[in-house]
Amino acid sequence: MVPLGTCRPNKPNDQAGETCFSYIIISINALTRSQAQSRRMSLQQGSVTDARPSYRGMELVDVSDYRKFVSVRDRVVIGNVSVKIGKPWSIKEYSPPQEYKPEDSTVWSFPTLGDWATHSGNYRGNWSPYIPRNLINKYTSPGGLVLDQMCGSGTTLVECKLLGRNGIGVDINPDAVMVARDRLNFDYLPLERTDNVSIRTYMGDARNMDKIKNETIDLVATHPPYAGIIHYTGQYVPDDLSRLKLPEYLAAMRVVAAESYRVLKPDHYCAVLIGDTRKARHYIPISIGVLQAFLSVGYTLKEDIIHLQQRAMRNPQKWRGRSFDFYLLGHSHIYVFRKPKIGEDLSKLKHSRMWWSG
Repeated sequence: MVPLGTCRPNKPNDQAGETCFSYIIISINALTRSQAQSRRMSLQQGSVTDARPSYRGMELVDVSDYRKFVSVRDRVVIGNVSVKIGKPWSIKEYSPPQEYKPEDSTVWSFPTLGDWATHSGNYRGNWSPYIPRNLINKYTSPGGLVLDQMCGSGTTLVECKLLGRNGIGVDINPDAVMVARDRLNFDYLPLERTDNVSIRTYMGDARNMDKIKNETIDLVATHPPYAGIIHYTGQYVPDDLSRLKLPEYLAAMRVVAAESYRVLKPDHYCAVLIGDTRKARHYIPISIGVLQAFLSVGYTLKEDIIHLQQRAMRNPQKWRGRSFDFYLLGHSHIYVFRKPKIGEDLSKLKHSRMWWSG
């Protein structure tokens, strides 16, 4: 690990990966030391509001909005892929295969992407429903409130509905919110009955969750875009994090982290799936930048789970007959962060927290 502030971009003789990573580290440490300390104190008190007013607030998108939308449109385009919506679902199974067992280690690998209920792989970059299912069952109880502030096609929300949890989904892309509403458009009665379970969807920026009060969320479970790898919107949607360059993306993720910290209950968990990429045949550790962004606002690191990307491993023909001087990317990280209890003694957790100086 390169300590914050010790490297400069464009340093002579740096390898491409080292130069890029140095710039990543500098970019998420843009605040001065005094500002960072003040911000962390505010976060611990659950009162951070300084960054939110400059970003778009949450606008409710309900069933009536969805019905109006599908009355005139039968598909949307997400990441250059056409996704059909508005047709009745024909559901064969409401749960994973019978052989499914909850994960019990820090390496997760699933035989398929997962296609029970309304889950589908036709939304680019969506996470496997096995992931939120494991997280929701591990860290919440029936009737709990789960937030996915970059909900995309609504995978987390569908799992909330199937598992009897309340859910809030937010996305900057109005078309993505309609896909999420479409995949929630089925009837289901959870085995574990809970009263008044609801799933709410909003169009909005993950950096300004103004409709959510402080310390009201039981679990944050989200899969953010990977810094420009897939552009989920066209030019018409401002503030889309998937269109940002890496330094700006990581700075934005720090604000996302601060908002998630504000709305999460103390001693509860925030789970983030994030992967890495390559450029000029060198590794770019996006995940480490995101890890630091979340630790910098006050979280402790509970788990670093390695998710093996089955899609990459199941398609060797794409690379067959070709030779490269690098290894194919086949994993991503599921970071599970915990928000400390108020007044908690964290001295024994100092190496699981922000370990670098302001």
